[in-house]
Amino acid sequence: MKKLIFLSLLGIVLLSCSANKISKEIPVEKKMQQGNEYFQKGKYNRAIPYFIDVVYERNAAFTVEAQEKLADCYFNLHKYSDARFEYQELIRLFPDYKDIGKAYFRIGVCHFKESLSPPYTQEATQNAIDAFRTFIEKFPFDERKQKAIEYIQKCQYKLLEKKFENGVTYFKLYDYSAALMYFDEIIALGNRNELDLKSFYYSAKIYYKRKDWQNMRKYGEKLFERYPDSKEAKKIKSLLRKIAEKK
Repeated sequence: MKKLIFLSLLGIVLLSCSANKISKEIPVEKKMQQGNEYFQKGKYNRAIPYFIDVVYERNAAFTVEAQEKLADCYFNLHKYSDARFEYQELIRLFPDYKDIGKAYFRIGVCHFKESLSPPYTQEATQNAIDAFRTFIEKFPFDERKQKAIEYIQKCQYKLLEKKFENGVTYFKLYDYSAALMYFDEIIALGNRNELDLKSFYYSAKIYYKRKDWQNMRKYGEKLFERYPDSKEAKKIKSLLRKIAEKK
């Protein structure tokens, strides 16, 4: 059995060596052609080795295209860390490439795709914002500008979600001062959305628990004004009625 396994492994190694030898003998233009054929068929894993070989050979006629296609392969395979690296290499090696803006844009997309959900660290989300801002600054008339702005808005909302999650965490830990700090930051933005609604709701609840009826009523009234039909508004109204009944 061991002998059989050894022979199988030996066969794989010899086959691999043979493939590498054949690969070196293929002209660079043929490698590029084969890589493009696989790329067009969506067989990105099979295209990657060909583009890597072309990039390493540093043939002026094909290197920039191979570098771009290599990055695109990883991007299409959702291997965003590898794609980001290859787009950065494209920028480093060919800063004057005709569509270098695509590389800047996709670096932002890669960071966005790598970003974690709001309860976790948002370093990648901030990196995405920085990357898209760099793209807009360098290519203000690029057709992808509006998409970059939309990505920035999504990232900014995600950072707000992170702040809200921090507020809820402190609320559950009974650290109401810290919780209010996060909720007030969200409220101060003046956005009318779910995070704003819930920040008013939790703030009113905190003042209820503190028996600070004046501030509870203040936040409650703003909640009623902005979101009169919300279930959160109804809950705070119910608490305020209980307080009035006790007086």
